[in-house]
Amino acid sequence: MGNRSLKFYIVAGEASGDLHGAHLIKEIKNMHPESDFRCWGGDKMKHEGGVLVKHISELAFMGFVEVLFNLRTIFKNLRLCKQDILAYRPDALVLIDYPGFNLRIATWAKAQGIKIHYYISPQIWAWKQSRVYKIKASIDHMYVILPFEKAFYAKFDYDVEYVGNPLMDVIADHFSKTRTRGVFMIENQLNAEKKIIALLPGSRKQEIRVKLPIMLKAMESFPEYQLVVAGAPSIEQRFYAAFLNQNTRIVYGQTYDLLHFSDAALVTSGTATLETAIIGCPQVVCYKGSFVSYVIARLLIKVNYISLVNLIMNREVVKELIQQDCSVEKIKGELAKILVEGPERIKLLEDYRDLKNLLGLGGASKKVAFAVLKTIE
Repeated sequence: MGNRSLKFYIVAGEASGDLHGAHLIKEIKNMHPESDFRCWGGDKMKHEGGVLVKHISELAFMGFVEVLFNLRTIFKNLRLCKQDILAYRPDALVLIDYPGFNLRIATWAKAQGIKIHYYISPQIWAWKQSRVYKIKASIDHMYVILPFEKAFYAKFDYDVEYVGNPLMDVIADHFSKTRTRGVFMIENQLNAEKKIIALLPGSRKQEIRVKLPIMLKAMESFPEYQLVVAGAPSIEQRFYAAFLNQNTRIVYGQTYDLLHFSDAALVTSGTATLETAIIGCPQVVCYKGSFVSYVIARLLIKVNYISLVNLIMNREVVKELIQQDCSVEKIKGELAKILVEGPERIKLLEDYRDLKNLLGLGGASKKVAFAVLKTIE
C-alpha cells in the first residue's frame, strides 16, 4: 500500500450515519493521510474533508407510505450512486447502515468486483432475517456494533467483526468539553433550585403528538421537578408550544447535557435509550404507535424487547411501557420508583455500568479504519 493515495467511497443516509462516517474519515486520515473521500452524507462528513455527492437531507424517507411516494427519487438516487462509484473507482466502498438503499448498492457493487465494507449492521435480527443471505452473498466485511450480533450472524455461518459501539466515543468526546450545571441552567433559563426530569418524546411529529401529552399529564404528579423537552432538530418550536405548560421548557441540540443534568428521563425507544443509559440517567421507556402499526410490528418483529438497553443485556434493565401500558398511571408509578435513592435506582445504575462494560471501552471508528486499510493491498 505504501504512501500511494487511496480512494474511499462512503454511503450513509441518516444523521447517525453521517456522524459515524465523519469519525471514520478522521481515523482513516490519521492512519493514511494520503486518502481521498467521496460521500453520501451530511455536514459532519463534509467537515472532515469528504466530497459530498448527495446530502442526507435529500435521502431520509421514513415509513412505508413516504417511501412509496418517493420511489422515483429513490431509484434515481440509486442510478446516480452506481454511476458515480463506477466513475470514481474506489479502493474500498464503505456502506453505513441505511439498509433499504445500501443493500441494493452492495449487490450491484459485488458484481463490479468492488470491495465492500458494511459498518453498522441492519437490524435484521429484529425482522427480515432472510436478508442475511443477501448480506452473506454480497458483503466482504461486516462490522457490527451490538455484542449479540456476532452470535446472530454465526448461526448463519457468517463471520463478522464486533468493533464496540461508536456511541461510547461520541459521548466521551462530548463530555471531554466540560460544561457546568450552572451554565446549562442559566443558558436555558431554568430554575437552578429545581431538579429536572427530561422528556424525549421522539423525532417525528406523529410520535410526539401521541406521547408528549401522556408524558406531561403524568408529570403533573411531580410538581417539585421542572420538565425539559429535548427538541428534535427538524421540528420547530411552534409545534411543541401547543402541548407545553408553564413548568415545561424545550432545549435544542443539547440532549446529552440535558440527560447528564437530569434526575430521570422518559424516553421513546430507539438509539436514545442507549445514549441515556451510557450517560447514566435513570429512564422509563415509553412507546405508543397507531393500533395498526403496532399489530403489524408484533407480527413481524422477532425480539423480546424494544429498547436497545434490554436487547443488549438480554433482560429487563429499564422498564418498557408499550402501547396500552404507556398510560399516565403506569408512567407515574415507574418514574416514582427510580426518582428516589432507593433499591430500584441503585440497581438500575449498577446495570448501566455492566452495560458499558459489555459495549467495550470505545475506539469503534479506529478499529473499522484499521480493518478497512488492512484489506487494501
